[in-house]
Amino acid sequence: MQPIKTLDEFFTRSGAEVSLYHMGRRVIPCPRESLAVFERGEIAWAEPWQGQARVAIVFRLGDMPEPAIWFLALPLDERGLLAPAQRDAFLNRLLETLGRNVSQVGREETADVDHLMKDNPLAFTPNITFQAMLNARATSDMGLSASQHFEPVEAYFSGQQMIDWQSLGLQGIADYIVRMQANESASLAQLFESLPTAVIHTLCYCLEHRAFPDTLVSALHRRGETAAQMGDIETLCACLRAVGTASAPEAGNWYSSILSDIAACGPDVLAAIAGRGWQHLEDAQRLPLFLQRLAEDERTDFAAVVRDIALIPRLRLPVMMALRDAPASSAIQRRLAIMTPHRNA
Repeated sequence: MQPIKTLDEFFTRSGAEVSLYHMGRRVIPCPRESLAVFERGEIAWAEPWQGQARVAIVFRLGDMPEPAIWFLALPLDERGLLAPAQRDAFLNRLLETLGRNVSQVGREETADVDHLMKDNPLAFTPNITFQAMLNARATSDMGLSASQHFEPVEAYFSGQQMIDWQSLGLQGIADYIVRMQANESASLAQLFESLPTAVIHTLCYCLEHRAFPDTLVSALHRRGETAAQMGDIETLCACLRAVGTASAPEAGNWYSSILSDIAACGPDVLAAIAGRGWQHLEDAQRLPLFLQRLAEDERTDFAAVVRDIALIPRLRLPVMMALRDAPASSAIQRRLAIMTPHRNA
């Protein structure tokens, strides 16, 4: 029998039931084949975050009574490909734990497998919003009921029941956003201007993990612009992050408008666009303008942000070309000179 060299091969050989989710820039399903070809070194990771491929593996192995969840942060090289050393070490420990007989795994072994995360250098703990969104997404995908917190949130947003908004739980809002239908999205858009700021923030941090109709994009745009006029940068950034997943032209046009106003482009705004709105940077005018604003603000870590978005496969070549084509006297070239001092030698 051929040795097991990848995590995907382990789960295939063991007969486990497996679901994968991206956990880097947003919580969305990750096709099983994506992990397989990534581990073979054939593709760069589609959603890199801070030099890592962050993934949640929800699986049931052997006679496990409940599914287990592994949160793994696999290191990437400078091209966004897997740097395999730590993955290989973890896989070796895993096989040793199971006695390398992965086709006949019992309850005792699966308990040991679940404990492998305790001292695993690849393990990480997602923030609470990511955890809530994963729970909401996974239960929905498996056809399970939403959490007990879902019904009060549904009643609050539908106007069916008067509820103190402070009693709404994050998990309930995450469940609502994952299960939200088009008619509910339209109703939510109508409420947006009147919702408390704290509710808006939680909604936005959940919305950034899924696509939604144009009507809600417009509501986010309006609320974000109102926040900007009031100097509420936190709410502005939350709205900017939320529309990052939207395909509506209005989202990209709003980014262009923000980037065209140098006074509006503080570090928090630029971070929101880079972290959640990177899809809208795949634009011949918007990307160079974003890099220009990033370079002009001395408070930003230009090198770190550029390296981070350049690891996104669809942005790698556009970023390199935009940097290369920046005017010689531009802030971009000045920042590049600092990044690569040997160019001036």
